[in-house]
Amino acid sequence: MTALVGRSRTRGAETLSLDSPDTRNALSAALVTALAAALTDCAKDPGVRAVVLTHTGNTFCAGADLRDPPHPDALVALLRQIVELPKPVVARVTGHVRAGGLGLLAACDIAAASAQATFAFTEVRIGVAPAVISLPVIPRADPRALARHYLTGERFDAHEAVRVGLLTTTADDVDEALAPILDGLRRSAPEALAETKRLLTARVLETFDRDAAHLTALSARLFSSAQAREGMTAFLERRDPAWVV
Repeated sequence: MTALVGRSRTRGAETLSLDSPDTRNALSAALVTALAAALTDCAKDPGVRAVVLTHTGNTFCAGADLRDPPHPDALVALLRQIVELPKPVVARVTGHVRAGGLGLLAACDIAAASAQATFAFTEVRIGVAPAVISLPVIPRADPRALARHYLTGERFDAHEAVRVGLLTTTADDVDEALAPILDGLRRSAPEALAETKRLLTARVLETFDRDAAHLTALSARLFSSAQAREGMTAFLERRDPAWVV
């Protein structure tokens, strides 16, 4: 069994790589547990100045693993852990991001993607809603653009993701784009970084405090519905669900 989350460190930047390419790094219960454990280690380690969240394979994260989904409470806890981590968390994306993967992206403090990356909130196409991931997504993103992308499930590119606030930057060479950002984090005082992050994430955490219980219950209800069963079955069978006209 693989570790599911790879780890390496360069000059204080701890890279955590989602490493389940066979499932397109879908958020299984096991992957959520492994990533949470790695983030806990980073929070405690004074040698870690920043965390880089990236991936193996051509997909950053395909969303929830339909065969082994995490409990909604576990996903809420993971997203909150990223937001509250006392170190900056930087997303490095060179592939596709779908559904719950966009929740991870929005929870990060800074997010960079290659120009080839693509994005989509695909929940509505399988009969559910982007409920739990809304906790970090809605406070970060433009509401008009989000309405379109939430309601249609359309695919959009990295430039649109920057425009609507889901990405910080995009470039042909994502590592080149991240180099000055990571250099800036290394030059910043650790305690000052932690306090500055608290200032920046206060409104996001207010959303967690206010809405997490409701959105967790909504997610659980929708995932157990007949419509979701049809949508997920259709997805796994690679056919249109019954409601497509």
